[in-house]
Parts: sequence; C-alpha cells; structure tokens
Amino acid sequence: MSTKGSEFANEQGAVETKVETVDYRSPAGEDKEPTKEDIEIVHLSKNDQIGSGTKGGPLASAAAAVADTFQSVKDTLSGSGKDTSTTTTK
Repeated sequence: MSTKGSEFANEQGAVETKVETVDYRSPAGEDKEPTKEDIEIVHLSKNDQIGSGTKGGPLASAAAAVADTFQSVKDTLSGSGKDTSTTTTK
C-alpha cells in the first residue's frame, strides 16, 4: 500500500488531514518477523492556526516558561543574575 492522504473541514471547522499508510510491528522480546498493518493517521488543524504563524500553542508556551525558569536558576547559581552583593555600613 502506498501512502495516500485527503484533507477536508470537519463539523467544528477544523481541517482534518487523513493519511493512509502502513505500520510494521514487531512483537517485543520475540524473534519474529514484523507484521504489516494498514493504518490511518488524522492530523487536526484549527482554522485560526492555519497560516497564522503560530506554532506549538500551549505546549510551546509552557516549554518557554520552563526554559526561562531554568535559565533564571542557572543565573542565580552562577552569580550572573541580579547583583546579590550586599554592603554593610558601620
């Protein structure tokens, strides 16, 4: 079976891209030949995301927040963050 695909708008207005392809599966821990299985994969894209240049959505925002937090911790530990020196006067 060769890979085939189709694209259409569903009832909610999202674009569904359906791809028909083949998956080869091998039983775990067994020395057997892989089995061939025809499968269908569905990709969903919301209309407001198509062509808008947004990538990743909420997961990308969460990943960016985690990266910022790690960078802040690294800066604090290495001393390259905010000036933490204190001056004492007598």
